[in-house]
Amino acid sequence: MSEHEPTPTPELVTVKIDGKEHQLPKGKNLLEALLDLGEDISYFCYHPGLSVAASCRQCLVGIRGSMVPSCQTTVSDGLELESQSPTVLDARRQMLEFTLVNHPVDCVICDKAGECTLQRHYMDWDGKPSEIDHEKVEKPKKVDVGREIVLDAERCILCSRCVRFCQEIAESPDLVFEYRGNHETLTTAPDRRLDNSYSLNTVDICPVGALTDKDFRFKIRVWELYATRSVCNGCAAGCDTEVHHRDGRIYRMVPPKDWDMNLNWMCDDGRRTYKSVAAQRLTRPLVDGEPAELDAALAAIKERLEPLLAQDRGAIGVVLGADASNEDNFMAARMAYDFLEAGHVYLADSPDNGLGDDILRRDDPNPNRAGARGCARGDLGSSEDLARDLADHKLEALYVVGDRLDLSDETLGQLRGLKLVVVQASEPSRLTDKAHVVLPAAKWAEVHGTITRTSERAKRDLSASRFGRMRPAVEPPGMARPHWDWLKRVGAVLGVTVEFESAHAVFQEMKKQVPFFAEAQWGGKIPTVMLRFAGRRG
Repeated sequence: MSEHEPTPTPELVTVKIDGKEHQLPKGKNLLEALLDLGEDISYFCYHPGLSVAASCRQCLVGIRGSMVPSCQTTVSDGLELESQSPTVLDARRQMLEFTLVNHPVDCVICDKAGECTLQRHYMDWDGKPSEIDHEKVEKPKKVDVGREIVLDAERCILCSRCVRFCQEIAESPDLVFEYRGNHETLTTAPDRRLDNSYSLNTVDICPVGALTDKDFRFKIRVWELYATRSVCNGCAAGCDTEVHHRDGRIYRMVPPKDWDMNLNWMCDDGRRTYKSVAAQRLTRPLVDGEPAELDAALAAIKERLEPLLAQDRGAIGVVLGADASNEDNFMAARMAYDFLEAGHVYLADSPDNGLGDDILRRDDPNPNRAGARGCARGDLGSSEDLARDLADHKLEALYVVGDRLDLSDETLGQLRGLKLVVVQASEPSRLTDKAHVVLPAAKWAEVHGTITRTSERAKRDLSASRFGRMRPAVEPPGMARPHWDWLKRVGAVLGVTVEFESAHAVFQEMKKQVPFFAEAQWGGKIPTVMLRFAGRRG
C-alpha cells in the first residue's frame, strides 16, 4: 500500500464478551481487539510486529469451556468468550505463578524495574512473597552476548520475543534456546553473537530484565527520566524517537511505543546519536580564535562583510547544511539569495556510507539533505565545487551553516586567503580553527524544528509523514543558539529586518514561500512526560 492510499474499512462482526455484544473487525487478532476495547489482559510473548508464539499462555480467555490464548485467535462472527470471569482470571493468575517459579524477583537491582511487564503484572495480581520453598534453578548471569547487550538468563521468562525479532526482523538468527523444561535457557546461536544492527530492540521488547543495554545499565532508574518525542538524526530515514533525559543530560534514545512509528524499531547506531549532544561543544562565539561576546562577534561579521556587499557580492559563498533543520536551511537560503545575493551557494553533506538496508537505515547519513535541497532556489554546489572555486580564487567570503563541511588540508589552507569565513557549528573542528568568526550552534536535541525524510520508503517503514518534528530535550550549552536564530541576528546587523521569534514562525513562512514544504505539518504539542507512570518498554 502506498503512503497516501487510504486504509480499507474492515468488516465488522458481532462478538459477545462476558455476555456483552461488541462490533469488532473481522479477522483481527483477538488480543489486540480486546486491548482496543480496554480489556485488562496480561501477556508476555505477544508483540504486534512479530509472529505469534502463544508460549506464555498469559492472555488466556474462555471459549466454549476451554482456555484459549487470545493472541492465537482471530475475531470471527458469532464468537462468544469470557475475558474477566473468575475462572479465566484464576487461569491467568496460575500462569503468572508458573512464570515466577524460577524468576529471581530481584527488582531492587534490576535495570528493567519501573518498566517491566512481569513486575507490573505481579503487582497487579497480588504482589505476595513467593510460596516456593525449594531452590530455584540457577542459570548464567551477566553474560556478554554482544557488543551492546548483557544477558541475565535467570531473569528470562522464555517468551521468545528476542529470538523471533532476530529471525524475522533483523534477519540475523543470533539467539536460540538450549536445553528443555526447567533448564531451558536463552543463549547465542553457535558461532554467533548478538551483534546485528538492530540488536538493542531486543532490550526494548524483552518484558523483563533479561537483556540489558551496556550503555544504559545501572546509570539511572527509569522512573527518574523524562521522555521527549523527537526525530533521530543518524541518517536520512528520520525515525521517530523518544529522548530520555534528566537534569540536562540525555541517557538513551528508544523508539516510540506507537506502532505506526518506524514499526516500533530503531537501529543501534541511531540510538547512540545522543552521545554527540554531550560531545565537546562550542559554547561561545569566537573571533579570530579568541572567545568573544555576542555583540562583538556580530560586529566583526558586519565590519568584514559590508565592504564585499558594496563591491562584489558575487564573490560571497554560502553553505547550507545537510545536518541542519528545514527552518535553519530556509533561513540560510534567504541569507544567500536575499540578504547577501551571494554568487555561490553550496551544500555541505557527508557521502553515502553503504550502510542502508531494507528495514529502516539509509545509505545517506545526512538527516536533512533532502530538506536543504528543497530550500535551495537552484542547484547547490558540492564540497568539490567549493574546493575548485577556492582554488580558482572565485570567493572572497564564505558563510557556513552546520558541521558537515569536510575539506582537505589544502582547501582549508586556501581559506586563509579569504577576507571573511563565518562558521555556525556545534563542535570544534579543523574548519572552525580556520574561521574568522565562529557562532556556537545548538544540536538537534536542543531545538524545535523539522527535517525532511528521504523519499525512499523502507519496506517496513509505515511512518505517515515525510517531515519529522524535532523537540528540545535539553538546553543548548552556553551561548549556543539554533542556526536560524544566528542567521536572523546576522541579518539584523546587516540592516535586514527579520521578525521571526520562534522556529514555528520560520516554519510557517517556509510553508508559504517554498512549494516543496506546502504539505509539511508542524504537528501537535506532545509534552515531555516523566516515565514514572508513562513508560513501559516490554
